Amino acid sequence: MLLLTRDRRFWIRIRICFIVSLMMAGTIAVGWGAWSLGVVRQKELSDIAREQYIRRISVSARRGLITDRYGEELAVEVEVDSIYADPREVKNAGYAAKKLASVLDREQDVLQRRLSSRKHFVWLKRRVSPSESTKVKAMKLKGVHIVKESKRFYPSRELAAHVVGFAGMDSRGLEGVERLFDDQLKGNQDAASGLADAQGNIVFSKGVFGADKVVGNNIMLTIDRNLQFEVEEELKNTVRLFQAKSGQIVVMDPNSGDVLAMASYPTYNLNDITSSNPDKRRNRAVLDVYEPGSTMKVFTLAAAINSGVLRPNEKIFCEKGRMEFYDVVLHDDHRDGWLNPTQCLKRSSNICFAKIAGRMGSKRLYRYMRRFGFGEKTNVQVPYEMRGLLQHHNEWSEFLTATIAFGQGIGVTGIQMATALSTIANGGKLMKPNLIRKVTDAEGEIILENTPTVRRRVISRRTARLVTDMMTAVTEEGGTGSEAALEGYLVAGKTGTAQKSTGAHGYRDKEKFVASFFGFVPADNPRMVISVVIDEPLVSYYGGTVAAPALRRIADKALRDMGVTPNFTVRRGNPASKAEDAELSTEREQEGTVVENTAVNEQAAMITPAEIPLKKGQVRTPKLIGLPMGLVVSELAEFELRPLFFGTGVAAEQTPAPGVPIDKGEYVQVNFSPNGEYEGNQ
Repeated sequence: MLLLTRDRRFWIRIRICFIVSLMMAGTIAVGWGAWSLGVVRQKELSDIAREQYIRRISVSARRGLITDRYGEELAVEVEVDSIYADPREVKNAGYAAKKLASVLDREQDVLQRRLSSRKHFVWLKRRVSPSESTKVKAMKLKGVHIVKESKRFYPSRELAAHVVGFAGMDSRGLEGVERLFDDQLKGNQDAASGLADAQGNIVFSKGVFGADKVVGNNIMLTIDRNLQFEVEEELKNTVRLFQAKSGQIVVMDPNSGDVLAMASYPTYNLNDITSSNPDKRRNRAVLDVYEPGSTMKVFTLAAAINSGVLRPNEKIFCEKGRMEFYDVVLHDDHRDGWLNPTQCLKRSSNICFAKIAGRMGSKRLYRYMRRFGFGEKTNVQVPYEMRGLLQHHNEWSEFLTATIAFGQGIGVTGIQMATALSTIANGGKLMKPNLIRKVTDAEGEIILENTPTVRRRVISRRTARLVTDMMTAVTEEGGTGSEAALEGYLVAGKTGTAQKSTGAHGYRDKEKFVASFFGFVPADNPRMVISVVIDEPLVSYYGGTVAAPALRRIADKALRDMGVTPNFTVRRGNPASKAEDAELSTEREQEGTVVENTAVNEQAAMITPAEIPLKKGQVRTPKLIGLPMGLVVSELAEFELRPLFFGTGVAAEQTPAPGVPIDKGEYVQVNFSPNGEYEGNQ
């Protein structure tokens, strides 16, 4: 009995020890678990908890503004709704996808795949319309949420599209200034956190969108919005009138290098990128390389005079319009004899400038072409600028030296031509062209401000003045650019008509041309340089007919907007010009190069024009009275005649009269009037 009692006590002690041990082990386990949860896994568990009540949404920062030189907005940010989902919260992905597909205009299977994913966040549709957002809200679908995002908006649609460029869905610049200055325009923050309410909607904390975090810098361009609009309208009308492939216009302030307008056509709507193609989005003024044709003669002439190779008053024999040059024959449109440099430019003689190039030599001509900026980038603030084409003079043959002098065998861009011409206009200094006036932060503090920068002096002030005077002869009566003459202002300019090259060997396409005209106004105190280039016009292809009128109309509106007072009367046959023409006429008569129009006129006084027999190479002038300018150009082109236009409106008078025999390729002067009645030059 005593033995049993002792055994029972022993086992009782064992049980007590076991229970105590279990309790101690449990206490230790609970303690360890608490320590593990509160210390070891604290960060992990906190993150899991945070995911249940905090949402972190990628948010596009508000990009800075892009404005014109006067602060008019060209690119702004607007707040719009975007639709996203947390698939973990979606109860029935198929049902939700079906409901959303009809509203968001998305494929149902695509939405269902996104709503069925294991991600915490998926976009359903970004930057939706107000009506779409309202309809989604009304559905009250579990797990589907709405968040505010910034969207790039362009108030003027197509205006300056090729300069401004556009930003993509993620607020990243893709073209133009938007791309080149993307880092400046975009803000620093790309995500934001907020608390989720009972319905799962996001409530962002105050100050999460502070200006210092999500607002980018503002860009002010040198572009003048009003002038840009006028330039784009004129370019569009010109391309359509002459049924051209494309066109470009650049307007610059020659004294500061500021680009006042830069337009390309065809163009596109910045708010609807999907409806455009790469060709429409092409900034032709900096990307298209073309042969300048006769406009290059201005720089050859300036180089020759500045280097002392050519005297302003000496005469050059132009071989009566035909000169054999090795195994090639150079032709001029006119059969001229001795011409001075002004007449060479006015008559646009290829032979004259080929001889000038021969005097200069390839090395000297090349050096001046490079000093004018050809063959190198201007570094204007646009992406992908082309440098043009200019071979080293060691690769020039004598023939290539001659052709480069009158604009063949060299490739340029519109911005290069405008910048180079500014050198003539401002007295001989090559300026750096600017498209960006200044960059400011959200508080208005100036971060960057561009000032006029002189790259180098190219020619002397005296040479620039002489060449300017010679260029004014081009826009006078008898010059190839007379259609650019502007009542009230003296215009200096030059026409260009270049056949396009085809193939690797530079063969000329007889049906494809580049018509161009550039100039500056007023010539006595230049305020703007204008370069007009029309690619592959079909109705007519002469620079004086296609491009010169566009320059005149742009300059007329722009100068009046600038408040530049007219102080010049257009000289239709001024005394100096008449003296030169009389001298030229006498030389032609002495050399037997004048077409004997006198006999034709005497015969025409006795018989009707229809009775005058046609000689080989002649056509009868068509009747043009009463036709608009576009039809007049088409009619003359059909008869292989060249137009010489004055005025605007409807054809009121023509010379020669209808039916008169005339050589193919000769000029037909047509005077236009808005009411169809011509009163002569006042």
